[in-house]
Amino acid sequence: MLSAHYLTISTDSVDAEEGAPAPDRLISGDPKFRTWNVEEREGGLYAGIWESTPGKWRIVYDEWEFCHILSGVSVIEEEGHEARTVRAGDSFVLRPGFKGSWEVLEITRKEYVIRL
Repeated sequence: MLSAHYLTISTDSVDAEEGAPAPDRLISGDPKFRTWNVEEREGGLYAGIWESTPGKWRIVYDEWEFCHILSGVSVIEEEGHEARTVRAGDSFVLRPGFKGSWEVLEITRKEYVIRL
């Protein structure tokens, strides 16, 4: 019997949503996204898995997001700050007000929890 209070974060449980950066945010490449939004709760809470092919785009965060990189390599750069390379095993938080860029060097997959 499945638990009503325990949820496995897995790509097996939902269909992927396909996407890409908005054209006005694209810096280079042709990145394509797949998102498996496993949990969505009232009040703006989301959890799931996101994946992107190589490319670079501008990001602006109004939300709070916890990320855990499962595979791949990306470079995240906040405006006016040093670029950070993230890879499998890295965890971090992007806070509201973050402005910068995300560059996927190798197909990157992450688990996320977003709070609007």
